[in-house]
Amino acid sequence: MFAIVSIAGQQFKVSKGEEIFVHQLEAKEGDSVSFDQVLLVSNDGSTSVGNPTVKSASVKATVIGDQKGDKVIVFKKKRRKGYKVKNGHRQSFTKIKIDSINA
Repeated sequence: MFAIVSIAGQQFKVSKGEEIFVHQLEAKEGDSVSFDQVLLVSNDGSTSVGNPTVKSASVKATVIGDQKGDKVIVFKKKRRKGYKVKNGHRQSFTKIKIDSINA
């Protein structure tokens, strides 16, 4: 059984017991979160597609913790002008474990 769910503006294919990284959530470690924007649910060959979401379907997950992603370097340069700018960025992620998919 798997589902496609929209979490923080991104779509993820999830199944029970899977651990995924999503954009920073406003939840503490150990909290239980529920996602109601389920776009598709597939269970043993029977698939239900939402328009735009599947009614009465939800995905429950537990927050494992917060982490930062890899550093991304942003470098800008205009040749022969003496212009150089170097910036770095690390995105914050939340790791969650999928507990159940209710369809």
